[in-house]
Amino acid sequence: MSKTIKSVCIYGIGGVGGYFGGRIVHEISKGNRAIQVYFIGRGEHLKAIQQHGLNLITDKEEFLCFPNIATDNIRHIPTPDLYLLCVKVYDFHNAVISISKNISADTIILPLLNGVDIYERIRTSLQKAIVSPACVYVSSSIEKPGTIGQGGAEGHIVFGKDPRYLNYNYEYLVEFFNEMGISNTWHDNPYPAIWEKYIFITAFSLMTAYSEKTIGAVLADDKLKHMTENIMEEVVLVGKTKNIDFKQDVVEKTLQKAQNFPYETKTSFQRDYEKGNTRNEGDIFGGTLICLAKEYNTSIPTITEVYGVLMAR
Repeated sequence: MSKTIKSVCIYGIGGVGGYFGGRIVHEISKGNRAIQVYFIGRGEHLKAIQQHGLNLITDKEEFLCFPNIATDNIRHIPTPDLYLLCVKVYDFHNAVISISKNISADTIILPLLNGVDIYERIRTSLQKAIVSPACVYVSSSIEKPGTIGQGGAEGHIVFGKDPRYLNYNYEYLVEFFNEMGISNTWHDNPYPAIWEKYIFITAFSLMTAYSEKTIGAVLADDKLKHMTENIMEEVVLVGKTKNIDFKQDVVEKTLQKAQNFPYETKTSFQRDYEKGNTRNEGDIFGGTLICLAKEYNTSIPTITEVYGVLMAR
């Protein structure tokens, strides 16, 4: 079975959710198709959107967009066909519990957050609904309440089949992103692609926070670049213990991909870490890998060292 996507809820309207939510609302405003869009947010950012709309600024354009409903209470929206789950991992558990109160059996949840075990984490709290394992590439952040800025390449979503529902017909989900003009790649088995993204985000999250330098500055420093490459190799090592089938040149290609980001790009984890936020995504990178490495008796010295320094600070 499958159904046409007629409503979508963006749960979390920070850099990722604000970018994709804004793109979707803007496309719908052109009159292509009647789709209801709901934003779930909080704080001053939500208030600004409720009063003035969401302002999305990219390298190519700038526009204001107005969802059908913007609220902090999931009970204030009708049950959507699709959730884009765009919170940070430290808000993740509460978000999943919240979503569980407003779903149907064929609601689709697309988690657009960092990590290689997000699907499994969702399933520990949520048995209903279809969950499409996914990852996302986008450089975007809240510039001020109500405003999202995005630079570099346009946002790209990678997603695939729910391991529980391999025979579900996902055609309308793929069609939805194509209609919205959102760059996307579908894989029947998305896990190799999710791990590829994880190689990138883990290495640069840890190294930008550790060195207090941007992605471009890390790449420009021979020692830091070598440490970054070591982290990537160690992530591949852990992934192989989970039977992930990596391409042979995955580390080289990941380093090349990083060259496409603006020199001054900071990772989301780095920004949180610099602010002294104790609520950050460090555990999803260092902590998760150290646990997996211990479980499979694998040595990951660079990750252990860098993560140890970050936690000691």
